[in-house]
Amino acid sequence: MSAPITEAQWAEARRTATEVLPGLVDKVGLPKALISYQARTLELLEDTACRVLFIEKSRRIGLTFGFASYAALRAGRAKEAGGMDVMYISYSQEMTREFIDACAMWARAFSNAALAVDEFLFDDSDKEGERSIQAFRIRFASGFEILALSSAPRTLRGKQGVVMIDEAAFVDSLPELLKAALAFLMWGGQVVVCSTHNGTENEFNKQIQNILAGRSKYSHIRIDFDQALKEGLYERICLVNGNRWTAEGEAKWRQEIIDFYGDGADEELFCIPTAGTGAWLPAPLIEARMTVEAPIIRIELPRDFLHRTRLERAMLIAPTIRELAAAIARLDRDRTHAFGFDFARVADLSVGTLLATSRLLKREEALTLEMRNVPGDEQKLFTRMILKGAPRLVGAAFDATGMGWTVAEDMGREFGFRDPDHPSGLIEAIKFSTDWYRFNMPPLKAAFEDDAIALAKDDEHLADLRLVRVVAGVPKVPDVRTGEASKKRHGDFAVALALAHYASRQQWHEYDYQSVRDLAAAAAAGDDDDDDDSDFGRRHW
Repeated sequence: MSAPITEAQWAEARRTATEVLPGLVDKVGLPKALISYQARTLELLEDTACRVLFIEKSRRIGLTFGFASYAALRAGRAKEAGGMDVMYISYSQEMTREFIDACAMWARAFSNAALAVDEFLFDDSDKEGERSIQAFRIRFASGFEILALSSAPRTLRGKQGVVMIDEAAFVDSLPELLKAALAFLMWGGQVVVCSTHNGTENEFNKQIQNILAGRSKYSHIRIDFDQALKEGLYERICLVNGNRWTAEGEAKWRQEIIDFYGDGADEELFCIPTAGTGAWLPAPLIEARMTVEAPIIRIELPRDFLHRTRLERAMLIAPTIRELAAAIARLDRDRTHAFGFDFARVADLSVGTLLATSRLLKREEALTLEMRNVPGDEQKLFTRMILKGAPRLVGAAFDATGMGWTVAEDMGREFGFRDPDHPSGLIEAIKFSTDWYRFNMPPLKAAFEDDAIALAKDDEHLADLRLVRVVAGVPKVPDVRTGEASKKRHGDFAVALALAHYASRQQWHEYDYQSVRDLAAAAAAGDDDDDDDSDFGRRHW
């Protein structure tokens, strides 16, 4: 269950939220025609740039009612005002009947001239023969109509306009239906695909993941149960039923709905598709992307490292410094680089991964450093070497959760923090959250699927990537560890790789320069002095 808020906690949160607006409870009886999320959805649909819209939604939030208002407005307009036919498709006859009734109500409210509301048989023929399905229609004086179908027709021949596919995850064949619906775009039409989830392997969820991964340019909205409540769903229910809204009443009703759906509440109410049991990335796919040679440097210090003399400590880390310096010197100076750092100190590994981006925008592993039982100062020393030495460094994303903030903070002091107010800094401190994983793991998976990433061959890194699972609908590393008792791993490389991939996709800005004198000197020297501070500006973009 991914909605851990208790009934009492919800009541308190809602009471606090309404107290900042005196008299809000008494004004619930004076609402706008649509709830804010319904109005926001329609506003997006009215934007001519929104050709295809996918909506993940909770059940019982009234979004179909909002769609009916849009359908009545669109079909009731003259052609020169953007009017066109609207075709509504869902998996049940009851839903289509309710939709057409809502459209008729809205048409009356808008004073549109609806010429007729009728019921007829729609020809849904295929190569096997003829088939007819029951359908409903509203005709308008504008010459356009709303057509509601109770199942997915195989073709939408001879039609153009707006196509609305409601509860798309439950229609007979969403891929085939989308193929037919998207043809409407050729003539200036619009496609709206809305649904609750029906499993991670459903075509609807695959389309959503493609959008989040950036592979698809469709528009996307997500409205779960709690968001709908915060925006006024229960207040509207109270208004319709003639009841007075209270925070306690809303909390009780919310808990009753969650209890009603039981184990299915995550999927039905909170937009979380039922998770599969398999790994997020299959092993054959990971192995297929392990195609480059890149140094993987590992260092493990003794438990009593901090009790050793200064000279002993220096001797223990000296081999790693030499190995790291040699690896940095071999980096391709013509490529941009991005760095990701996952911090750990006691049980797990600290992992830093450097990705190089090719001219074809393929991310390739250039260097990985793994540190076990390495104190903070030494971690900063090694990290600083990578950041200073990486050619054309475009940015770095650091795990800033818990103690990780200390490394991120010190690197930020030296190389500049990046945030919305300071876009020229190099270091972005990441506080991991469910939303961070939700929006940034799909692009990484897309890179594997599209052959847009290449890694070094390493069995432990393979195991780390295989450890990622879909937890409550979001890919992340679960709270389990792999490996030998004294060499446990917690998907550390997978997290560092995700951070590096994220950093490589951000928009970074040059904030320094390299003088003509330094360029000439570097050219004369063969440009092989990796420690030259004058090269700093050219590397840091």
